[in-house]
Amino acid sequence: MLDRSFLTSDLFLLTLTVGLYCLGGLVYRRVRVPLLHPVLLTFVAVIVFLKCTDIDYPRYQQATGALNFALGLSVVALGYLLYEQVERLRGSLLPVGAATLAGCVVGVLSVVYIAMAFGAERQILNSIAPKSVTVPIAVSVAGPLGGNVSVTSVVVFCVGIFGSIFGEWILRKCGVRDPEARGFALGAAAHGIGTARAIEIGAVEGALSGLAMALMGLATALLMPLMERHLY
Repeated sequence: MLDRSFLTSDLFLLTLTVGLYCLGGLVYRRVRVPLLHPVLLTFVAVIVFLKCTDIDYPRYQQATGALNFALGLSVVALGYLLYEQVERLRGSLLPVGAATLAGCVVGVLSVVYIAMAFGAERQILNSIAPKSVTVPIAVSVAGPLGGNVSVTSVVVFCVGIFGSIFGEWILRKCGVRDPEARGFALGAAAHGIGTARAIEIGAVEGALSGLAMALMGLATALLMPLMERHLY
């Protein structure tokens, strides 16, 4: 029988999380089934473990603080993605800018108005509004507006998984064949997890998805406070 102090230690919980993700990645590379995405497998496995061992989430969050710190640093990497695509942007500045603006406004207002129709309160609206951007940016935007960052994190995760699993299929059914358009759509709607899927599809899709993820994060951070004040 393992000592409970060992199970709740920072080292064990951090190692468990990283190990489960690596195992999930191995399974996914072998079977290539979208529903077995490593992020989703890790998410479910950690929940089951915490429930079975009766470890509360604040303790787990404290133990894996290094991962949260690294997640914040990943936002800086978005600047490099933008830098890599400077030449492509020079020739397509207007359509890329229009697509980013449309994706940001529609992405925020669509989910907000649907939630309002179901009677959601203000805190929930602000929590789910930045659903299409990467977690560090989403929680940084939702928190100051009074949103619940835990809800924001879960919603962003679910949106990314949905986009990764069904995004390519939806685009194909809608007749979107252009690789640049497909990649940009995946990054704009499903942030980092969608970008990972876009990279699997092709180099062009991956590059445009990374660009879209960076631009959507920037646009949402700048525009969402204005939309929150004037549009909902």
